[in-house]
Amino acid sequence: MNAGLTSFTPCDHEHLAALVQAASTFSPCVELADRWGARLAATLENGGRLLAAGNGGSAAQAQHLTAELVGRYRLDRRPFSAICLSSETSTLTAVVNDYPPEELFARQVEAHGREGDVLVLLSTSGRSPNVVEAARRGRELGLVVWALTGPAPNPLAEVAEETLSVDAEFTATVQELHLVAVHILCAGLDRALGVLPSRTREDVTAVRRPA
Repeated sequence: MNAGLTSFTPCDHEHLAALVQAASTFSPCVELADRWGARLAATLENGGRLLAAGNGGSAAQAQHLTAELVGRYRLDRRPFSAICLSSETSTLTAVVNDYPPEELFARQVEAHGREGDVLVLLSTSGRSPNVVEAARRGRELGLVVWALTGPAPNPLAEVAEETLSVDAEFTATVQELHLVAVHILCAGLDRALGVLPSRTREDVTAVRRPA
């Protein structure tokens, strides 16, 4: 568990209850993630790039996000440039071998990031030094820096341009809702790009309408 979060571990239905409770106050995060999707669509359409990073489970979610952009979220569209800084194993080991640990992602941001690119950083605690330093470096270089964290305030939220903070007691719950936010962001991006399902909105409404 991260510092500041409880050491109690919820099991079985308690785990689900924690998620349901956090989801009940998640609406502002939904709106923010959807808005990020539209803004990211404009950046990528204009030749920009997305960089993403995190540690542990957050690293997996950063990679999930970049995979959705290079591949596709649901329907076919052209691929976009998206790099997960957590998955560059040779670079990671080279950097941590030659530089202070907090440079792990920051140096990659400096290498790959360009002014106007988007940097998405995930940290359940918002206190990981390598993620916070990446946010600082990104801001210095003119990148748009978005953070997904647990409860605010936290150091990452203070540095990022905008923060999606999940008000939850457990690390696992924060990570689960970060994944929801990633999917909402991707759906918002596709909508902004005009990637629409083959069925019309009226068709969908008709299918769901009770007989």
